[in-house]
Amino acid sequence: MSWWWAGAIGAARKKLDDDFSAAAPRHQSVALVIGATGIVGSSLIGILPLPDTPGGPWKVYGVSRRSPNPNVVSSSAASSSDSADINPIRHIQCDVLDAADAAAKLSPLSDVTHVFYVAWASRFNEAENRTANAAMLRNVLAAVLPSAPNLRHVCLQTGRKHYIGPFESIGKISAHDPPFHEDLPRLNVPNFYYDQEDILFDELSKRDGAVTWSIHRPGTIFGFSPTSLMNIIGTLCVYAAICRKEGAPLKWFGSRTAWDGFSDASDADLIAEHQIWAAVDPYAKNEAFNCSNGDVFKWKHLWALLADQFGLESVGYEGEEGRFKLEDAMREKELVWNEIVAENELVPTKLEEVGTWWFADAILGVEMPQLDSMNKSKEHGFLGFRNTLTSFNSWIDKMKAFRIVP
Repeated sequence: MSWWWAGAIGAARKKLDDDFSAAAPRHQSVALVIGATGIVGSSLIGILPLPDTPGGPWKVYGVSRRSPNPNVVSSSAASSSDSADINPIRHIQCDVLDAADAAAKLSPLSDVTHVFYVAWASRFNEAENRTANAAMLRNVLAAVLPSAPNLRHVCLQTGRKHYIGPFESIGKISAHDPPFHEDLPRLNVPNFYYDQEDILFDELSKRDGAVTWSIHRPGTIFGFSPTSLMNIIGTLCVYAAICRKEGAPLKWFGSRTAWDGFSDASDADLIAEHQIWAAVDPYAKNEAFNCSNGDVFKWKHLWALLADQFGLESVGYEGEEGRFKLEDAMREKELVWNEIVAENELVPTKLEEVGTWWFADAILGVEMPQLDSMNKSKEHGFLGFRNTLTSFNSWIDKMKAFRIVP
């Protein structure tokens, strides 16, 4: 990974040179990544240990409810012997929804300097989402804040539902008009993102400004995590693999708006870079930022790329009568997926782990454009970007390389 942040990385390298010449401690910063096996957490633990990452050398604690799949290396960057030997990832299996478990596992980490909170719990409705996700963040802060005297910054990842409302409210409330910018007011609807922000602000206010924060709001995330609850690329790859197994074309199931309208996306590595930038750059403190790739695309163009990756005929939007729910189409496909895994010697996974059909239906069934503005990030010094078409293909290639899909 080559950092675009040339000015800052140069300053960071000079500081590291100076520190090493003065026999400084081995680690300049200590990261606590909550949600380390998720789609952005996987990118964070891949990038943080690298020798040219700003704010480093980084010691990294990776926290997740489940242990990493032993058959999958979550990030090829993190697996390189040089970076792993210098800055190893220390994995902690912890259910942060359990206050006692969080206290027992996280309180001893007294050397933490930065928290990257990228975890998310999915529940049946927004009321349950609010309860679970508020408790998770509160438990983490309750365990870390009193025990980490050198804590400097907390990154909290939320998302675009800040502007459009929870999934269950989409289409039922008046959302903001895109492109979304960070100064837009909260919607008058319950939203666990708002709860998390309030918890963060309240808890950090008790530290009298000693600990800063940043809020990160990505859109649709393109990245790699074999069992992420919100992995649109992984889900579409599994759908394509099933189509190929059954000799069927790759049929578009979503809306005309998503097919033919402009969309944007957020590369998981870019989000990780965005959070690291905010964690170490003084000009990014105590601010909320959108985080998208900086370009726009049409799903009909990505659909052709997906079909090509799996050797399929692409069938696009065929009118409202041609629409269907992917969740319905993929019912009772478990045996098909098991055959695909066995025939191609893939990493053993259950279909429910790698195919989040309701999420794909929600993302590709939108009836209004969803675009955000990156102006605030650029004005504060973040100039990172991704080519979304390249990003899309590269994450498909990674899903294949790590034998999640054929």
